[in-house]
Amino acid sequence: MSGILELLNSPIGKQIISGVGAQTGQSTDKTSSVLSMALPVLMGAMQRNAATPEGASGLLGALNGKHNGGILDNLGGVFEGGVDESVTNDGAGILGHILGGKQGGVENALSQKSGIDAGSVGQILKVAAPLLMGVLGKQASQNNVSDANGLTNMLGGMLGGGTGSKQQSLIETFLDADGDGSVLDDVAGMLLNNKSGGGGAIGGILGGLFGK
Repeated sequence: MSGILELLNSPIGKQIISGVGAQTGQSTDKTSSVLSMALPVLMGAMQRNAATPEGASGLLGALNGKHNGGILDNLGGVFEGGVDESVTNDGAGILGHILGGKQGGVENALSQKSGIDAGSVGQILKVAAPLLMGVLGKQASQNNVSDANGLTNMLGGMLGGGTGSKQQSLIETFLDADGDGSVLDDVAGMLLNNKSGGGGAIGGILGGLFGK
């Protein structure tokens, strides 16, 4: 199964980057930079939510229903003339659900790492979130994902890019290094802390994830 970052290098990924950049007034390079950092974080947060029966059921329902991937069948229409407010409102809802009260801090961390103001990062994420759900919906359909185990395996495979369980466990460590269940603390710390020392292994993960 293709990894989420490989998706960004595909034709559909490049169309997403171009469209999101045009919508938010950012260059394709900066938009790509934000998305390459943000998408693994969003998927990791989804994976964490899906670890509970309620979370898995809710995500499966969304991927089999509203977010079944149909949005990807007409990307030209999505971006033509500007993204419809219903799409960005949907994105805001998705972000609120998977990140909760940590959303602002995640956006600030991504802002500092990418050099794009936090408001623009937030707009990029609002457009990207429904598209990411569409990608997951298509993957779920193609792989006949119908239960929590299948969902966890699908998310893990896409996060790890098919490189195996070792990298996947490291990504999970990256998302919650201190074990408190808070994505924000670790995203902010790992994205922004480039010091050597206490962050050894996780600093290496970031190099592999984000190519920086």
